[in-house]
Amino acid sequence: MRSMTYDAIIKGGRWFDGTGAASAIRDLGIRDGRVVVVSADPLDETGCPEVVDAHGRWVMPGFVDIHTHYDIEVLDGPALPESVRHGVTTLFLGSCSLSTIHVGGVDAGDLFGRVEAIPRQHVIRAVEEHKTWSTAEQYVAALEALPLGPNLAAFIGHSDMRTATMGLDRATRKDVRPSRREQARMEQMLDEALDAGFVGMSAQQLLFDKLDGDLCRSRTLPSTYAKGREMRGLRSILRRRRRALQAGPDASHPVSTIGGQALGSIGWFGRPALRTSLLSAADIKAIPFVIHLMRPLAALVNRLGADFRWQHLPVPFEVYADGIDLVIFEEFGSGAMALHLQEKLARDELMRDEDYRKRFRKDYESKYGPRVWHRDFYDAEIVACPDASVIGKSFGQVGDERGGMHPVDAFLDLVLEHGTAIRWRTTISNHRPEVLKKLAQDGGIQVGFSDAGAHLRNMAFYNFGLRLLKHVRDAERAGKPFMSVERAVHRLTGELGEWYRIDAGFLREGDRADLVVLDPEHLDAALESYHEAPVEQYGGLSRMVNRNDAAVPAVFVGGRRVVTDGEPTPLLGTERTGQFLRAGQTGAPVVSTGAVEAAS
Repeated sequence: MRSMTYDAIIKGGRWFDGTGAASAIRDLGIRDGRVVVVSADPLDETGCPEVVDAHGRWVMPGFVDIHTHYDIEVLDGPALPESVRHGVTTLFLGSCSLSTIHVGGVDAGDLFGRVEAIPRQHVIRAVEEHKTWSTAEQYVAALEALPLGPNLAAFIGHSDMRTATMGLDRATRKDVRPSRREQARMEQMLDEALDAGFVGMSAQQLLFDKLDGDLCRSRTLPSTYAKGREMRGLRSILRRRRRALQAGPDASHPVSTIGGQALGSIGWFGRPALRTSLLSAADIKAIPFVIHLMRPLAALVNRLGADFRWQHLPVPFEVYADGIDLVIFEEFGSGAMALHLQEKLARDELMRDEDYRKRFRKDYESKYGPRVWHRDFYDAEIVACPDASVIGKSFGQVGDERGGMHPVDAFLDLVLEHGTAIRWRTTISNHRPEVLKKLAQDGGIQVGFSDAGAHLRNMAFYNFGLRLLKHVRDAERAGKPFMSVERAVHRLTGELGEWYRIDAGFLREGDRADLVVLDPEHLDAALESYHEAPVEQYGGLSRMVNRNDAAVPAVFVGGRRVVTDGEPTPLLGTERTGQFLRAGQTGAPVVSTGAVEAAS
């Protein structure tokens, strides 16, 4: 028995170190926020205040979530329990060209409100109340002054920089280009963010992400207006400094994905490769062949010297909607027309208009061109409605029962009658388990894209890591394994930490003790069940969440226990356990300040 004094001991669990190496039954000793011992022999528990019996359980590094939109929520609720309770100990801010480093409250409201379905008034309030920073370094300091639950890393958003430099109106006009002075200012902003330890920059070219507010309502995000000179200057900085570009391609112009993003990642003529993480590898119902093009594309450009990855959500992409409030309607003209209108009366008048309905039916029936939504109201189940007779049916079925009414008319009639009280769901992508297995194994794909903190009424993938492990374990139990548990853990942890060059994702002697203890017997159907919970900082708005408490006996951040049996401990959000992880630097554990004891 090894004798040493520990702050915590995790004993008897099946230990995964995050490298993909073989797992083993081990005891872990934690002291001063780090793993100091990984032992095949029992550890001396004398004087140890925290001993977790992990027999029959899995002990692994905390998950890394590379794609969230917690930029607003973290300001009022820095514990971020909806991710931490599922084993996420490190998460990224600043996705999809959106961040709050440089813009003020109103611009942030216009950028985040409609694109990410976060109530605009709460975005404005949170940024205006908390914003004390004007530089990336000051932003990091402001975050670390909060009682952070998990560790954070961040991209700086291109739309953030463009708006702050050019003004939102000029930044969203097709005929306006940044002046050389404005270009230089954006490049300076990016360099400053990288100096502050940001992992890179996020950009966006997706044309159905629309602005909120009144000034520039329904224009696309500022990043979508950037042209070659602007992007070349920003990309050259990322190349030179070996930081990542997270990008969203223009789905209406697939050639831009191949030319501008995938081939652009190659290190031609002695230049370093541009680390590129592209949204997103999905098995889309509407265009099922496209996934079979994405995987070979990544393999090809990486053989040619690129450093290119797709982001991928490793679970079925099921979405819910209240009436017509769902981002997928932004991708075609008639849907965007309805979402452009903020007032219910005006929107209702539009949906009653027969000419509008003809246009909606035409858009619905169009099967050509890239799209995300399958546009099939027979594949859309009503789950809640004041009229109980339609619950459990599709809009197509309701139309059939109403004398053969067109599915679009059945949908619009029900939305007119019940507004947001009619709730429905559909699965847009990742519906074929066998394809999901292939994607989970592909080295050109990163596991992430949870969108945590956004689309609050539309989806919940906070537990995506647990759901991947369930998929792996179920296949193993069925005698048809497609990936080892060790490889799956590596994909969710160490692989991501290494690629983004942050100190996260490993659980070896000397590593910071960010870890999750899982009960594999409870990787079950509870992971897929539906739940809602209020968001206090958004006026009590009820959002979709995940609840699988029995699957997560314990989560530690920086060596301190922040979750027990899926529930936050009093420490989480009371005292800072997480930190901002700077690219290329080691993150020392946060020193306890005793705030919890003082508060109690």
